[in-house]
Amino acid sequence: MSFEKINLIKPIQKALAEEGYTVPTPIQKQAIPIILERKDLLGSAQTGTGKTAAFALPILQILHDEKRSSHEKRIIHSLIITPTRELAIQIGDSFTAYGKHTGLKNMVVFGGVPQKAQTDKLKAGVDILIATPGRLLDLMNQNFIDLRHIKLFVLDEADRMLDMGFINDIKKIIAKLPSKRQSLFFSATMPAEIVKLANTILVDPVKVEITPEQPTVEAIKQSIYYVAKSDKKALLIHLLKDPAIASALVFTRTKHGADNVAKVLNKAKIHAEAIHGDKAQNTRQRALNNFKTRQIKVLVATDIAARGIDIDELSHVINFDIPNVPETYVHRIGRTGRAGLSGVAISLCDSEEKAYLKDIHKLISIPIPVVENHPYVLTEWVWENSKQLINKEDVKKPKNRKILETPASKPKSRNRSRRKSWAKKGRS
Repeated sequence: MSFEKINLIKPIQKALAEEGYTVPTPIQKQAIPIILERKDLLGSAQTGTGKTAAFALPILQILHDEKRSSHEKRIIHSLIITPTRELAIQIGDSFTAYGKHTGLKNMVVFGGVPQKAQTDKLKAGVDILIATPGRLLDLMNQNFIDLRHIKLFVLDEADRMLDMGFINDIKKIIAKLPSKRQSLFFSATMPAEIVKLANTILVDPVKVEITPEQPTVEAIKQSIYYVAKSDKKALLIHLLKDPAIASALVFTRTKHGADNVAKVLNKAKIHAEAIHGDKAQNTRQRALNNFKTRQIKVLVATDIAARGIDIDELSHVINFDIPNVPETYVHRIGRTGRAGLSGVAISLCDSEEKAYLKDIHKLISIPIPVVENHPYVLTEWVWENSKQLINKEDVKKPKNRKILETPASKPKSRNRSRRKSWAKKGRS
């Protein structure tokens, strides 16, 4: 099915073609006709399913068809609320790309930056407003934003709103919306409080639920590198110097770890930046833009900082630290191998992380091959104690070798002695 067959207007079809999109995703096929029929919608969909276009395209079409006269001032007819600055900017970029031939104007408001530039744009008039809850309330309280004319309201990532403590702010915003409106509600999960909130916002909604294809089975080539904790950074540098890796998203468990890894990579002349919750919003956004435009090769991130970030054609995800929650592993590696493209997920596992790896293996129910041909392999003792985590047919134990290494990539003798000493401790 093409976008033409779901009755999108020519200006939007033209923009989609220019962006390289020809076939709608499952959620777009289901949601767009429902929204164009002016029905409320309750959508359950993960990041990476094409959810943003599923509501952006019909909103652009509905507002375009209303044909505002050229002398009439623009007023806000559509409001999209999303939990983070990064998500808000991405949604704004989508509206700009898909709506460039419609004559409609959108803008994004978020906290953490001076508000004057935002208020100046609001005074000039916009059709579509994308906002984070805190800054939206601030501007409403200062009478810069009037929601009385909203016709289309979108609450995106509702479960994250709950996690981040925004629900009371959302209720205050909803109280200012006109009762006669169309509402679209999206949430990846549906805990009780989110269901209750949806029931207060929506009127006879049509439910659309999209279960994303399991990203770990077909599209992503996974591998494990067993390595001593003290050698992880050296192995990471070794891997990233491979010219086949054009860019990589590297995950760490802690903020300090993200900063430390980025520092080590830059010292090795591998351009990298780190993002995490302690970084200022403009710093995070600059790092993300630098990564998307390939000004840096590596973006190092914590899981919270990376939530909601979509990076097109990301070829490699590297787990510098194995996550202690197996579902997090699936979420991390699912950032590569999207839209039918191939992807690679590499995990660096030290002896303390073996239990986490075992939980991941149970969750995904497939073996993850172990790469033994690298300069920082662990000793045979660790191999013996880890082999239950993998499929024996996928990785066979080498015979009569105490250190699993190739002649071309032997570590220095001092390091070999240290590893043997460490292994003996493990036996006792």
